[in-house]
Amino acid sequence: MRLVTGFSRQVLFVLFGLTILAQTANAQDQRQQNLENQRKLLQEEIKQINKLLFSNEKQKKSVLTEFEDLSLKIDVRGRLIRVTNEQANRLTQKISVNQRIIGQQRKDLENLKKDYSEMIRKSYQSGSGQSRMMFLFSSESFLQAYKRSQYLNQYTSFRKKQGELIVEKTKTLQQLNTDLVAQKLKKEELVKENKKAQQQYKNEQSSQQQLIKALKKKERSFVSQIKKKQKKAAAINKEIQRLIREAIAASNKAAGKNLNAKVFTLTPEDQLISDNIIANKGKLPWPVEQGVVVQKFGKQPHPVVKTTMIQSNGVTIATPQSSEARAVFEGKVMSIIGFKGSNPTVLIQHGNYITTYSNLSEVYVIKGQKVKAKEKIGKVFTNPDTGKTELKFSVFKNSSPTNPKSWIFRM
Repeated sequence: MRLVTGFSRQVLFVLFGLTILAQTANAQDQRQQNLENQRKLLQEEIKQINKLLFSNEKQKKSVLTEFEDLSLKIDVRGRLIRVTNEQANRLTQKISVNQRIIGQQRKDLENLKKDYSEMIRKSYQSGSGQSRMMFLFSSESFLQAYKRSQYLNQYTSFRKKQGELIVEKTKTLQQLNTDLVAQKLKKEELVKENKKAQQQYKNEQSSQQQLIKALKKKERSFVSQIKKKQKKAAAINKEIQRLIREAIAASNKAAGKNLNAKVFTLTPEDQLISDNIIANKGKLPWPVEQGVVVQKFGKQPHPVVKTTMIQSNGVTIATPQSSEARAVFEGKVMSIIGFKGSNPTVLIQHGNYITTYSNLSEVYVIKGQKVKAKEKIGKVFTNPDTGKTELKFSVFKNSSPTNPKSWIFRM
């Protein structure tokens, strides 16, 4: 019985090893896949930036606009380089680990084959089926004969399992070798790609330094321009929040509640829409079919004049010329803002959430109109001086701005 028991331990050890190997490989593969997805998204973002901000060479840009656009591309390319570096480093680690695993697997396979050969040799030494019959018939009792029969059956079963394990181990080793070749090729591809990206990054930084020299000569003028834009944006934000507060007060008045309340009192229908938009958080469509975020949410230093802070209640999205804004979720047009010196803004209510779409040249909807997700609500304005087509998009919970990135799919 010692042979069978020893082999049983060996089977368990090998199977345990295969399980650990599979779990480790799955975790590594998942992280690599996540990095690969990030890399592809960043590559696509750079393509969008080039298409939307750098494709029209005839369009003359101001130095300030050129610097802002280039800074955005440098930031995205820097992230691409970091992600690709991490991919290459993890592949290096994986290749090293797999080489060690392959060495151990070969050793295990040799031991299995050696044990199997020894088992077969001893089996033949013990004689043919006739010897087995004699082994059974020489039993002193029926119980002993039964136990001997069980032992022989178990011995035959384990021999079969050991043969199957050798086949499985051989397949695992072959797969590891195939994976290793693929990993080495992938690493070479990533290293080559990263060298190209680093050279582009270096060239773009050099161009950026030239622009900085030109900008420093007119810094006062640029600070004035930035403050003017911020003042205009603040006026629009102030008007948006005033309209939201009025809508909140109206909802509470209709429900016979406190007019000073800071949150909406919702009808059952509005509550359902509110619950549904929350359930879809992070999965909402973009407010334009194509685009790239050129200004993020929140308080941040200006990319040119670092000492000047800018406040953004939403995000600014560059999109192709003639693009149309679309509702990100079903709701009702709460209001349309349009006053001198600014392009129209549409506010759509989704329960106690409000989405806003600013810088439109045309508006397709009217106040009180119900809209569906992805329904076109207006045409995005194209600045004739810069050639840029940009939509300003915000998401409010009651009257408080929230980060659109947490709502929109892969923003």
